[in-house]
Amino acid sequence: MWTEEIVTERPAWRHIPSGVVFREVPGGTFRMGLSEAELAAVRAIDERSGGAEDALEPFIAGAGDAQPTREVRVEPFLLARHPLTVAQVRHWLPEYEDDYADADSGTARLEGDLDDLLEAMPFRLPSEAEWEYAARAGTTTLTFRGDGRPGEDQLLDDFGDGQRTAAAENAFGLAALGSANEICADMWIPGFVGAPADARPRTGDGPRTVRGGAADCYPWQGCGEWLLLLAASRHEHSVFTAVRPVAPLPPQD
Repeated sequence: MWTEEIVTERPAWRHIPSGVVFREVPGGTFRMGLSEAELAAVRAIDERSGGAEDALEPFIAGAGDAQPTREVRVEPFLLARHPLTVAQVRHWLPEYEDDYADADSGTARLEGDLDDLLEAMPFRLPSEAEWEYAARAGTTTLTFRGDGRPGEDQLLDDFGDGQRTAAAENAFGLAALGSANEICADMWIPGFVGAPADARPRTGDGPRTVRGGAADCYPWQGCGEWLLLLAASRHEHSVFTAVRPVAPLPPQD
């Protein structure tokens, strides 16, 4: 079912039936949520723009949706190198059609087929804590690339170009975290008051939480779409979503 191989000079596990490549995310602890330092970095971006970005004040006003920060412990896990592509979804849903992707190597965005895919896959969704830990990859800045304003060059929505995908990877060997909105196992709850100190999802009735989504707004209209690339950005799932599955660690010899 699995083969261990080297993908772009990094160890990886490939799920043979579907072709999905997973990276092993090491365990550890991190500060989850939007920190005061990150808020200060957003304000600095606003100052440098001369207040030209209208979306920043609403983002700052809504910062409580990603606060308070807290230390979270994460156990090791396997996470897909990038969101499932149209071709990969068709392994489980052969009749799947996508209204958004231009190619089979593009990110699949599921609407009515989402529940069918989650039932058919032998994998689970990441918790919010796992997703953010993977996106940060050991960093404490707005994105894993630093506190600068992310540009459209950071978007990656098609994985047919191996070199471009490799260039987009973070320290954990994961690409495109933040480009598409990716659904998590957690239900949507504004803020992290009372959230667990481990990576368990907060479950219950209602819509789930999604992370990312900057490519879903492309071409950008200058309305703060880059904020969706930030590691701490989170919002409520409404229409379509990408899926980046989690798999258990393979057995050790």
